Amino acid sequence: MQSTSASDSVVIIPTYNEKENIEAIIDAVMGQPHDFDILIVDDGSPDGTADLVRGRMERYPGRIHLLERSGKLGLGTAYIAGFKWALERPQYEYIFEMDADFSHNPADLIKLYNACAVEGADMSVGSRYITGVNVVNWPMGRVLMSYYASAYVRMITRLKIRDTTAGFACYRRRVLQTIELDKIKFKGYAFQIEMKFTAHKCGFKIKEVPIIFVNRENGVSKMSSGIFGEAVFGVIRLKWDSWFRKYPRYEGE
Repeated sequence: MQSTSASDSVVIIPTYNEKENIEAIIDAVMGQPHDFDILIVDDGSPDGTADLVRGRMERYPGRIHLLERSGKLGLGTAYIAGFKWALERPQYEYIFEMDADFSHNPADLIKLYNACAVEGADMSVGSRYITGVNVVNWPMGRVLMSYYASAYVRMITRLKIRDTTAGFACYRRRVLQTIELDKIKFKGYAFQIEMKFTAHKCGFKIKEVPIIFVNRENGVSKMSSGIFGEAVFGVIRLKWDSWFRKYPRYEGE
C-alpha cells in the first residue's frame, strides 16, 4: 500500500526484540521539527515489538510503516529490504538508517537531512570520530576496537571517512537507485562499510556530520565478535573485489 504522507524523508529502523525502546524512539522521531516518516523492519521479534509498532501506526496514521520478516536475517538484509521499500515510493527523496536503541539521537536527523538537502551531499554520515571520540557509556575496549577498526578500514580502502562503520546515515534517493543493492554482500556491520565504499566508488559526495553516540540503556546489544570480525576481514575482500568490478555512475543532473 502506498503511503499517504507528504514527507520527503523516511527513517528505516531495523528491530529485533526492541520492546523497551520502540515506542519511545518512534515518538522522538515524530517529534522532530521536520516531518520524518518511519519504516520499522522487524525480524520476527518474539518479544512483541511488532505489536507495539502497530499501536503507533494507529497514533500516527500514514506516517509509520511496518515490514515484518520471518526471522533474524541480518542487519544488512534488513536495510536492503527497507531501501527497496522506500524506492518503490517516489515521494521519498531522503532515506535514513538509524538504530532503535537511542544510541543515535533523533534530534541529529535534521543535521543529516541538512547536509544533503541544503549543503548538497549525496550521503551524510553521523560520525563518532570526526571531532575526536564522541562515544558515551562504551567500555574503553570497545571504543578502541571501533576507533582502530575505522582507521584500519581507511588504510585498506583509502576512504576519507573517519567513521566507516557508522550506522546513522542519510542517502539521497539517487544513491540507492545507482548502487546495485543486490550486489551488496555483507550482512553485519561490514554492510555499513560496503555501502559507504560503494557510494564513493559510484562517484557520490559523502559528508560526515559530528554526533555523540550513546550506548543503549535498555535491551540487549546485537554486537558480537563475529559481526566485528566480518567488518575487519571483509574489508580486504571488498578492496580486492573492487579492482575487478565496474561500478555504475549516476547519470542524472
